[in-house]
Amino acid sequence: MRQELLSLPKGLAEEVSKNLVMVARLIDDEPEQAYAYSRIALRLASRVAAVREAAGFAAYATQKYSEALAEFRAAKRMTGSVELWPVMADCERGLGRPERALAMAGEPEVQKLDKAGQVEMRLVAAGARRDQGQLEAAIVTLQSPELASNAVQPWTARLRYAYADALLAAGREDEAREWFGKALEADKDGATDASDRLAELDGVEFVDAAIDPADDEDRDGTEDLVDEDDEDDDEDDDAAEIAAAERATDVTEYYDEDDEEYEPLEQSAADAEVRGDKA
Repeated sequence: MRQELLSLPKGLAEEVSKNLVMVARLIDDEPEQAYAYSRIALRLASRVAAVREAAGFAAYATQKYSEALAEFRAAKRMTGSVELWPVMADCERGLGRPERALAMAGEPEVQKLDKAGQVEMRLVAAGARRDQGQLEAAIVTLQSPELASNAVQPWTARLRYAYADALLAAGREDEAREWFGKALEADKDGATDASDRLAELDGVEFVDAAIDPADDEDRDGTEDLVDEDDEDDDEDDDAAEIAAAERATDVTEYYDEDDEEYEPLEQSAADAEVRGDKA
């Protein structure tokens, strides 16, 4: 990405970089805010592949699948890489087109993916099968050497979890319990809720011991009101920060006129919010 930004004038490259950093920082916990920053970066440097990719992931995180797919297509065309193929297929699922996702799973691009990408494509294909109500087909899709391997890779927990979830949906509870357990063994980073699913299957109900129900009943609500006020202040600060960033980078929009697959949308609700537009 750094190399791509070097193609821009220094001042512009710095502004774009700042916005991309904010996208990366916020996308997991504050996706709408990340999306707002991605829109700023996109207006500044739409001909940079890394910007299009970041805009795609921000749109994907906020379930704007049509916009995300357009951005991913643009990034793929700019770089020639097939790395985004699985997430592009998942966008098709998000748009209610699982048949297109399955068609993509059979395209030559899949063979060009690295092992992680191929596993990701398998997960998307299995999800598409489930979208179509084909539970047994989804289970078969997930059965692979990667699933059978005892070696733990970055994708292992998610693959085992997806398999367990499909088994449970098909009514194969005992097998599902076994695979949720295997997913938990591989999930060192807490990427799944396998432990919760296991507890649910075993009929275990968790109670927060730190909260005394009697105390909770006696509360007059004052503390909640204070917390809500603090949250409102934080949201106002975030909106003001983004608005200031937009004012500081108020330049002509550099949309790629040669990009046939990308059509800039009308101002989104997110843009309107951060700009303070009135309905």
